[in-house]
Parts: sequence; structure tokens; C-alpha cells
Amino acid sequence: MNIASMQLAAASGLMSLVLFVVAVALLALLGGGFWMTSRVRSRELPRPRADEQPTMPPGGPVHEVRENRESAEVPRIAKGERPLTPYELSNMDTRPSDSKDRPRWSKGSSGSFGGGGLGAH
Repeated sequence: MNIASMQLAAASGLMSLVLFVVAVALLALLGGGFWMTSRVRSRELPRPRADEQPTMPPGGPVHEVRENRESAEVPRIAKGERPLTPYELSNMDTRPSDSKDRPRWSKGSSGSFGGGGLGAH
């Protein structure tokens, strides 16, 4: 055997050793992940039993309510007074609308900014 083939064999053996160590490290990491998951699950509360599941309300299922809402009016300020800041406004509630007609936008408008419509012309 000459020196070149011995150096090639040594490099090949070293590469095999490195790959083996990397494989063992990956298996250890994977096993540690399963071990950590089992520890976390053992500390969690048990899953609810069938009798502990939520039940339907006595009046039956709850359905969607469709109604139009109107916002409360923003208080007007007298001329010359400083405007109110958002912190000085009360909680602006909404109330049911007297009108049963759904609000509509102008024809050709989607009603939202950037909605893709042609806009009001």
C-alpha cells in the first residue's frame, strides 16, 4: 500500500466517523423530544369526560340575529372651544335602527376602500 491510498482511507474513515456521530446526535435529539413531550403531557389536566362536555341551552340552539344598528351621535362642540379627544368621549354605544332597510352604497361601489369597484362617478 502506498501513502496516497492510506491517506485516502484515513480521510474516508474520518468521514464515516463524523457521519456516525451526527446520526447518533440526531437520534438523541429526536428521543429527547419524545421524552419532553411525554413529560409535558403528563402534567396537563385530563381530557373532559363525556358527561363534562358542554350541553345545548334549554331553549334550543342559539340563532343569528340580523338587525341594523345606528351609532350614537358624536357630541358637537361650540365654535371656539377645543375639540374633544378620544379619551374625553364616552363609550360610543350603538342602538337598533328604526329602519329595516339595509344600507346600500352607490351603484358601482363596493362600499369599502380598495374594494375593486369603479367608485362613485
